Amino acid sequence: MIVFLLSWEALAVGLLTLGIVTGGPTTALDWGRFGILAVCATVHIQLTRRQEERRRNRVTAVHIDLSGIWVFPGALLLPIHLTLLLIVIVRVQRWFNSRRPPHKFVFTSFTHAVSALAAHQLYQTFASAELENLTPGNSLKLFGVLMLVGFCYAALQAIVIGSLLALGGTSAPTLSNVLGTKDDNLLELSTIGLGTIATILLVNFPPAIVILVLITVLGNRLAEINQLQSEARTDPKTGIFNVRGWSESADRALARAARGNEMVALLMIDLDHFKWVNDTYGHPAGDDVLRTVAQTLDDITRPRDIIGRFGGEEFLILLPDVDQTAAKVAAERIRLAIADQQIVTTDKRGGRARITGRTTSIGVALLGPNGSTVEQLLHAADAAVYAAKEGGRNQVRFADADPPPRVA
Repeated sequence: MIVFLLSWEALAVGLLTLGIVTGGPTTALDWGRFGILAVCATVHIQLTRRQEERRRNRVTAVHIDLSGIWVFPGALLLPIHLTLLLIVIVRVQRWFNSRRPPHKFVFTSFTHAVSALAAHQLYQTFASAELENLTPGNSLKLFGVLMLVGFCYAALQAIVIGSLLALGGTSAPTLSNVLGTKDDNLLELSTIGLGTIATILLVNFPPAIVILVLITVLGNRLAEINQLQSEARTDPKTGIFNVRGWSESADRALARAARGNEMVALLMIDLDHFKWVNDTYGHPAGDDVLRTVAQTLDDITRPRDIIGRFGGEEFLILLPDVDQTAAKVAAERIRLAIADQQIVTTDKRGGRARITGRTTSIGVALLGPNGSTVEQLLHAADAAVYAAKEGGRNQVRFADADPPPRVA
């Protein structure tokens, strides 16, 4: 990770130096646009600093900063040295708000700068002349080109920062922690879209860009609300649904299944002898096992399957549109996948350790034979898990055909 970080920063210095040396002269128009973007960015940052601090403190890996709305048009329209100055203004204010470790701050700043340089070169090659002469006839094509440039700008940052996270920048290098969740990427796409609009306004109608300041302030607050809603439904250790989030999604899935007369299976997955892991390696190792199991379940299930953590060492999966045979195949695939895991973690002294050969007991309940509600299916699957454990563990058991009585 350190080698990658230092190598990338050295490359960034070289690329940015070349860009500055070969860049064109600075005009009064450039300074005017720079001033507008710097003022808008500063107002945005200062009005949203508390929301941004709360958002940043809630994430452990990828964080989408909406100030890119101002950096992106600067990257396209300004000479690279003014873009770098704009990035410094934005990043220094973020530094005082977030107080992140200096090496992360510098690395991310270099990444933003190189991405801006790449976006500038693409813009000058494919869109500069057309934006200066915007007409209804070329507007759709131009907007598409600008969005494509924005995608390249965001993708370069995602790849570089994601690579650092994958090499050791996060304790849980899952795909969502490295490249961001679906919501993260939608937010990034929205940021690029607003940055594209800011670019068009700055060239053709500069006073209107003030409206975007209000939109970005509202966007920060909406992003925080969305994050809070997501946290209320997500298990913090594994990143999958907690009981509340899973139950809400499962209820909706059962309602759809009832309307479509579909079969549904519920799998309750209980890790065998999980207490032994905590006692032998420590609780951080136990958390690594839970995260790895959750990631495995996400990898080997379908996008429509609903995965959640029931509590402790138990997981739940609702499988829509499967019969008993398909549920059996899915449960066995999960059991074998967990048994094949090679979990790299630490022991109680902080040394490197590897946990292998973990087994699991899985209970399966079917919609109809074992109940018609989520609560009834949970009771049936739980009883099947106990039967699997009493039968020797490391096996799949189906619930009895008669649905269990509902507990008042």
